[in-house]
Amino acid sequence: MTDLELATHAALTAGKLLRQHFGSDATVDEATHHDIKLALDKESQDLITDILLGARPGDALYGEEGIAGNQDSDRQWIVDPIDGTVNFFYGIPHFCVSIALRVSGEIVVGVIHDPMVGETWTVEKGGPALLNGIPVQASKRATFAESILFVGCGKDEEALRTGIERFRKASLKARKMRMMGSAALGMAYIACGRLDAYIESRISLWDIAAGQLLVETAGGKVELTPVPGHADAWSIVASNGCIPIEEIL
Repeated sequence: MTDLELATHAALTAGKLLRQHFGSDATVDEATHHDIKLALDKESQDLITDILLGARPGDALYGEEGIAGNQDSDRQWIVDPIDGTVNFFYGIPHFCVSIALRVSGEIVVGVIHDPMVGETWTVEKGGPALLNGIPVQASKRATFAESILFVGCGKDEEALRTGIERFRKASLKARKMRMMGSAALGMAYIACGRLDAYIESRISLWDIAAGQLLVETAGGKVELTPVPGHADAWSIVASNGCIPIEEIL
């Protein structure tokens, strides 16, 4: 089984678990003002870990719910077991499983699986970006007037202020704005032309690792800027590569 096939298998298996539990009472492990952690987050990551490291025991795994495996390995799986946990908890069917493989610091495999819609985006370095096995590409829309933009607002006061101001500026130019609650799905939507840009001032690596390779392979652009004082947190500007996104930053 190739790395891409393995990651896809893990994502589909975790997605089946999430679909089985969707709409039922979920155990909350931690609740903050702008976020929720579920016991199912950990259960999903444990399932993914067993599959990935069971097949690649020498690899490292870095996920939202912790690390596993050989942390000295140059092969690291980057996992978000439920991207869109708050959506899941409130019964909103917009969430996904995101898995990427980073080898010697470079993302080489990405999988984003939406278990509710039944869509799976896959990409391997040097190959095409695929949606359910069919090649996709970012849109060619070049003006804000015809574009749909996704602006995230983060979880702390500074990130909220930045996001809300960007949302205001962008809403004056764009055809429509969206706040969708899943960074990985937002990037997958850029890769297949449904959205034209995604901007957020602070996001975690596991949210965007698979999406970065997917967007870039589909012809879009992704700019990541490290957030000082926060390990593996990034400011992200992802787009189809055509619209003048710097005008709203």
